[in-house]
Formats: sequence, C-alpha cells, structure tokens
Amino acid sequence: MVKYINASGKRKTAIARAVLNTEGKGVVRINSVPLEAYEPSIAKERIKELFKILDEPKLKEVDIKVKVKSGGIMAQTDAIRMALARVIYKYLKRKSTANLFKEYDSSLLSGDSRRKEPKKFGGPGARARRQKSFR
Repeated sequence: MVKYINASGKRKTAIARAVLNTEGKGVVRINSVPLEAYEPSIAKERIKELFKILDEPKLKEVDIKVKVKSGGIMAQTDAIRMALARVIYKYLKRKSTANLFKEYDSSLLSGDSRRKEPKKFGGPGARARRQKSFR
C-alpha cells in the first residue's frame, strides 16, 4: 500500500514542502530537479549532509519530492533541509533519528525563529537614519 507523509520547513521567507512516497527508488527531487543536478553546489552539499549523517537503508526505498518557493538560495536550502529532516523523522519514527539531527544541527527539526526587524519611520530601514550635517 502506498503511503504519503508530508512535512514543511521554513527559513526567513522561504517555505519548503516535502512529500515522502513509501514506494520508490530513493530519488529526491527539488522543484522537479533531481538532487544530483540541483544547483548551486554548496546548497546541494548542505542538503546531502542529512543523508550522510543518517546512513539508513530504508531511505533507498522511498521517493521524496520537495517544492520550495520564496526567499533566497540559502534560505531555501535551509528550508529544504528542515522539511527533509522532518519528513524522514516522521517516516522512521525513531527517537535516535531526532537525537542525531539535533546533535548535528539544532535547527533541523525546530527551525530558526529569527525574522527581519520591521522598518520604522524617519529612515530607510529598521535602524538606519538620515545623517545630520551639523554638530
């Protein structure tokens, strides 16, 4: 019986949604692009880290599709990592998996709550103000 498991990850404004299909060939696709062909290479390596720290043979029998939008390249990468970690944790249902992820990077399952500070009046940004020419 085919089973689907969903999980999502967020980083800044990037949102990634991962769907794990329990019957597959071990293919990970990001926006319909296989992980091996994903660019830039630094982002690809950061995503592959998950599979290196978690050497699990059950992951060779599942397909994972990830859709990601918004944000910059590295924010998208971190969102993808979080979505993948969450969907793998849901699939394996082992506390040791969560401990491995937390030991490696604490933001893999819980996320990063930092957001942009809102802009205030009197200047172009949150803290920047117009310089004064006197004094």
